[in-house]
Amino acid sequence: QMQLVESGGGLVQAGGSLRLSCVDSEGTFSESVMAWFRLSPGKEREFVAASSWSGSYQYYADSVKGRFTIFRDNAKNTVYLQMNNLRPDDTAVYYCASDAKRRRTYTGPNYSRRGLYVYWGQGTQVTVSS
Repeated sequence: QMQLVESGGGLVQAGGSLRLSCVDSEGTFSESVMAWFRLSPGKEREFVAASSWSGSYQYYADSVKGRFTIFRDNAKNTVYLQMNNLRPDDTAVYYCASDAKRRRTYTGPNYSRRGLYVYWGQGTQVTVSS
């Protein structure tokens, strides 16, 4: 089983950048789909970005396209979310998630389905000030 731990959150002013990391402490996610979701007060959990198991394909929510990049280092069992040009409405707790499958592929929009993901981290807070 996986244990996912996020890090890298913090306080940044609008227009700034942060890089989030998520590592599987059990060392088993290297061939699984990984994704990032976020949760803000008063809103439902929102899909942000996903990576195919190899890292060769990425899928993004429209709200973050051109600003955020998901990438991974499978040798380190780590997935990253590089966030540039941050805006106040990016403020949320960010969670990483895994489908815990080996070399599973999906059509693009299906990567955003919460039901695909069976392991979740505890989250890391990102706060963007005006």
